[in-house]
Amino acid sequence: MPRLYPDRPVVGVGAVVWHLGRVLLVRRGNPPRAGSWSLPGGGQELGETVFEAARREVREETGLEIEILGVIDVVDSIQYDENGKIAYHYTLIDVAARRTEGEARAGDDAADVAWADPDALESYDLWAETRRIIRESMALVDGSQRSRKP
Repeated sequence: MPRLYPDRPVVGVGAVVWHLGRVLLVRRGNPPRAGSWSLPGGGQELGETVFEAARREVREETGLEIEILGVIDVVDSIQYDENGKIAYHYTLIDVAARRTEGEARAGDDAADVAWADPDALESYDLWAETRRIIRESMALVDGSQRSRKP
């Protein structure tokens, strides 16, 4: 199914990866939002669970291995073209995770990676929903909220 002008939403996963009090961001190398900072993630493949997709995408984009802590939220990203037609429609399932091994490096479709201070997210070109998801993930990382785990 094409991602540009799809005939139905594409399921995507995003991972809020934490390490030493910082959150992992990737600079997107491809549309939509090319050049913007985001969470590592991408499209779920046929036969792959959401958690498997999150682990694979993080590995491909950053070289890191992660431990999934739980689901944060589900977000719809719908972008229209200049004629009002839906150009992109993603249903994004965001998970909280911890880095377990590896050194972060840009790979796959990531142009850059950064470990960001959660108090300095305003200095990154982030979608408002991404900032909200990062804030909500803190509760899962701290263990103060229960969620579905893998």
